[in-house]
Amino acid sequence: MIPIFKPSMGEEEANAVKNVLESGWIGLGPKTKEFEKEFANYIGSKYAIAFNSCSAALHLAVKALNLKEGELITTPITFISDALAANYNNLEPVFADIERETLNIDVKDIKRKINSKTKVIISVHYGGHPCELDELVKICEEKNIFLIEDCAHAIGSEFKETKVGNFGIMSCFSFHAVKNLATGDGGMITTNNKEIYEKLMKLRWLGINKSTFDRTNEKYSWDYDVSEIGFKYHPNDISSAIGLVQLKKLEKLNEKRRGIFKIYNEAFKDIIETPIWKKEIKSACHNYVAKVDKREELIQFLATKGIAAGVHYKPLYLHSIYSDIKANCPVADSIWKNIITLPLYPDMTEDEIQQVIKGVKEFYSSR
Repeated sequence: MIPIFKPSMGEEEANAVKNVLESGWIGLGPKTKEFEKEFANYIGSKYAIAFNSCSAALHLAVKALNLKEGELITTPITFISDALAANYNNLEPVFADIERETLNIDVKDIKRKINSKTKVIISVHYGGHPCELDELVKICEEKNIFLIEDCAHAIGSEFKETKVGNFGIMSCFSFHAVKNLATGDGGMITTNNKEIYEKLMKLRWLGINKSTFDRTNEKYSWDYDVSEIGFKYHPNDISSAIGLVQLKKLEKLNEKRRGIFKIYNEAFKDIIETPIWKKEIKSACHNYVAKVDKREELIQFLATKGIAAGVHYKPLYLHSIYSDIKANCPVADSIWKNIITLPLYPDMTEDEIQQVIKGVKEFYSSR
């Protein structure tokens, strides 16, 4: 079965893990510090703080803003973590509709749904295609609203030649097993705000003011202070070592993704509605999401040909946890029933790419 996603791992990652195991320090330590430094340099931000997941990063990104109540606007076509970041912090999630072409949050609908209670906007760069960041930044500055970028799909994406991760007060990245930079699981927040950076460093480690590694480097000092309620959200040096190797490969792997994306678009242009690629952006091409008729039949047909396909995502307000929310998102309501995610990963062979193309063409030629 050709999977939808597959991480690109090799001997370098294995050796990096081996070196950490042999070092005797496998918890939060020097490799995580190195990873944070290199990641910040890559994005172009002053600070980077590593976490054990992007969900943890989103939770604490909102928490670091010290909001007591209000509303958080995000897209309904995303993973559940974006909305839960509101609930974790006693905010109300509000869903703005999406753009039909990009599946990103619609800035026009954000403007309609902003009110005096709006405190935060989480923008999701769906599939690696950056949102309309000029407009989002402008709105947030005018309305005194915090912008948090969800860059889980978008490591290496650029908006007008600037990497995503530089437009919000904070930006959250994912290193989940199927992401462009994969460590098994993990996340990162980038920011240029020193106060937020220092707060996040404590929040991710139970409110403790010094990590065990830092205290060990001080000829081992057992004493530390806990100044606030925090969470055990830090990563370890095993995953960070993998991350350092993956970061060095990222541009090359993303170029492979872009190549497959373009091959699909050319092959499918007269058959299905292919995803758009706007001129002012450079996408990380995390996934390939097209719009099709007879989606469920196509998914079943492709399975018989040894090809996996899926859906990313059904609107969050359709989950029972949000059954009390009356979201007004007509585009999302309509479009999600037609979106399909086809296989795309850097190590796809030419035969596998052609197998996917052949499978889709066969389905529609027989209908």
